[in-house]
Amino acid sequence: MAQEKKLVEAITSMEEDFAQWYTDVVKKAELIEYSSVKGCMILRPNGYAIWENIQKQLDARFKETGVENVYMPMFIPESLLQKEKDHVEGFAPEVAWVTYGGGQELTERLCVRPTSETLFCELYSTIVQSYRDLPKLYNQWCSVVRWEKTTRPFLRSTEFLWQEGHTVHVTAEEAEERTEQMLNVYADFCEEVLAIPMIKGRKTDKEKFAGAEATYTIEALMHDGKALQSGTSHNFGDGFAKAFGIQYTDKDNQLKYVHQTSWGMSTRIIGAIIMVHGDNSGLVLPPKIAPVQVMVIPIAQHKEGVLEKAYELRDRLAVDFRVKVDDTDKSPGWKFSEQEMRGIPVRVEIGPKDIEANQAVVVRRDTREKIVVSLDELETKLSEILTLMQREMLERARAHRDAHTYTAVNYEEFKDAVANKPGFIKAMWCGEEACELKIKEDTTATSRCMPFTQERLSEHCVCCGKPAKTLVYWGKAY
Repeated sequence: MAQEKKLVEAITSMEEDFAQWYTDVVKKAELIEYSSVKGCMILRPNGYAIWENIQKQLDARFKETGVENVYMPMFIPESLLQKEKDHVEGFAPEVAWVTYGGGQELTERLCVRPTSETLFCELYSTIVQSYRDLPKLYNQWCSVVRWEKTTRPFLRSTEFLWQEGHTVHVTAEEAEERTEQMLNVYADFCEEVLAIPMIKGRKTDKEKFAGAEATYTIEALMHDGKALQSGTSHNFGDGFAKAFGIQYTDKDNQLKYVHQTSWGMSTRIIGAIIMVHGDNSGLVLPPKIAPVQVMVIPIAQHKEGVLEKAYELRDRLAVDFRVKVDDTDKSPGWKFSEQEMRGIPVRVEIGPKDIEANQAVVVRRDTREKIVVSLDELETKLSEILTLMQREMLERARAHRDAHTYTAVNYEEFKDAVANKPGFIKAMWCGEEACELKIKEDTTATSRCMPFTQERLSEHCVCCGKPAKTLVYWGKAY
């Protein structure tokens, strides 16, 4: 018993220290291990399996919209990176450079890709000649490097995994349509698969991607009331096309510039899953994304027939679910704690008395509800339980977000909300960057997005009192 209690005590309470709770969970649930390079994490099997499921399901959604996968080099010549001034300035502080190769100094520095706009632009300038070549809808799954000063597993690291889509179109309207389409793909995926509700909107000019005409974002609220930018989609207009000479001959035989988009989601979203759904026992994984959905735990497995029955159930359930048997020699209590730590959605307990009664005990990870189920109905009941769990996890996350979304119509209310009510704050804004900067300086809150669904809370900017132009979601963020 002492060992079982120690496993749970290894996690700091989220109410006591949320940051330490998060670190404890990613370590104790064996999602990551730190490497010898600061800010570079090793994704262990439990962590990488979550990313594999994200990749598989998100990739399928991309392909439904006509997207094809490619792979681009990880090195970018400095001269290529310099072609788009705003883009270079935006990434300059985070760029890692290769200056030596094979023991010799390079004649030109190579950037380790922080993102691949310039590489895709070079490719498109070569392969696009006619309107018949358009659109090009490409995506790549890869890693990128950004030299971060402060790092935290999944949320901000020197190297991380992601996908980046890059598309080229004939018209500005097509590019805008694709930009919004991919944002909706992200939002739907997060809600339907990750059980995380999102706020969709446009970033302010100050917060938009370097070199973009417009950046759209999905913003999630974590358990501690901080926001997390969870995916972005950018309309590049023809700015990159002009910098890189990406032109095509139109039907009227005139040379024209293409219009481009870019959109990405990274392993940061795993941090969102942890911080939206986790509790003081560890991870709570939504069934649709969990690498193992069902863990069969034999009780008194040393007794005749128990292990055999557990394996029989595993083989039966494997037709419909991702399932494993914990046949280690640990005590049942330890196994329960370990399964809870790793966030496995349900466990199926089977022992001698259960076998005799032709039943099993099913326990939900999120609510810890115990349900006695006939073995004859096990597949049907598990399907119902997992479907209900997926839906209720989304409902709880949405209820938490809504309960921690506040409104402010003057600056005193705004500052009080930031100081005392962790969460999203809805407030009107005049559109001036000076107010955005003042709010950040005074409160450390930043603009998260201008939501597509607008409300008119007042006629005045919450900061300066001048006529308001738009509603903005504000908040402290990771």
